[in-house]
Amino acid sequence: MPHFAPVRVRGGLHRLVRHRRRALAVGLAVTAAAVVAAGPHPVTGGQETRRSRGHPVTEPAGERHGTRLVAAPVRIADAATVRLLRPGDRVDVVAAGDGGAGDASVLARGVRVTKVPEPVEGSAAGGALVVVSVPRATAHRLVGAATTARLAVTLC
Repeated sequence: MPHFAPVRVRGGLHRLVRHRRRALAVGLAVTAAAVVAAGPHPVTGGQETRRSRGHPVTEPAGERHGTRLVAAPVRIADAATVRLLRPGDRVDVVAAGDGGAGDASVLARGVRVTKVPEPVEGSAAGGALVVVSVPRATAHRLVGAATTARLAVTLC
């Protein structure tokens, strides 16, 4: 068998080693293109796309898994405040006693407004009704406080 000289290929790996910066730039460009191609597409526009932009999805304190929520009607003393509310708003329900300015206490924090019924004619002096989604124990506290105190809401 005759003796053959080794075959040497010019370029390839030898060229990449010599031009490291260019090779790194090309590698980063290819990676960036792959990430963009695999990411969410705003054209398809599903709920997942809207969630991926902006703030991360977090669960409010009152809606943890395992907590059963009930709809609780709450009569708010100031009917004009209720006109500002829309279903889906988050509110704190506050009880203000008759004693003075220091008697206010928060009964429910960050609860979701589920319904704002239309006001009945001539009942503006008696406040207005709001339906909120709260855990059952909080609903009991709201009903009890409504009999002894004036209730108000603050927008969250």
